[in-house]
Amino acid sequence: MRKLEIKIAALASSESQANSFVVVLKEEEGNRRLPVVIGAFEAQAIALALENVHTNRPMTHDLFKNTLVALSIHLKEVVISNLKFGVFYATLICEHIDGSIVEIDARTSDAIALAVRFNSRIYAYDFIMDEAGIIIDQPSASSPSPPGKNKPLRSYSDNELGQMLDEALANEEYERAAEIRDEIQRREEGNS
Repeated sequence: MRKLEIKIAALASSESQANSFVVVLKEEEGNRRLPVVIGAFEAQAIALALENVHTNRPMTHDLFKNTLVALSIHLKEVVISNLKFGVFYATLICEHIDGSIVEIDARTSDAIALAVRFNSRIYAYDFIMDEAGIIIDQPSASSPSPPGKNKPLRSYSDNELGQMLDEALANEEYERAAEIRDEIQRREEGNS
């Protein structure tokens, strides 16, 4: 398995799930995006760290960072290490002052919040990007407008779904893009 470096591209509220957000991760060297649905608390934790906002008292992720630092442990990197039944799994790769490495299982949203605080690199294995990544292509000016959003996704042709995916990504509607991607994958799995 090959690790691909990814960075935070966007953080937005989810259109389809109340009190949920989407953090969009982009390949450092590629045109794929990985949308990950996260909770409101984790979105706030990521946003505060991205904006370098300091709170009066340590938030949970700040407390965890402070604890690791006090124990002479540095968060070397975060790896989005697995995807099972639509749930992303992450691993914190921590390095102690003596050079020993410790891997800690974490929720992806928490791992990202810590990576931002430590200014650590974030990676995803290539099979995760292959399975859940969304390819960003600029739609050509000559291609017809994609159909609307009112009908169920299963009622569209494969070509129409591809056009809808392009439009959703171009408009940064990552939650919608993830739904369309899931429908395309469902069809591909049905044909295999």
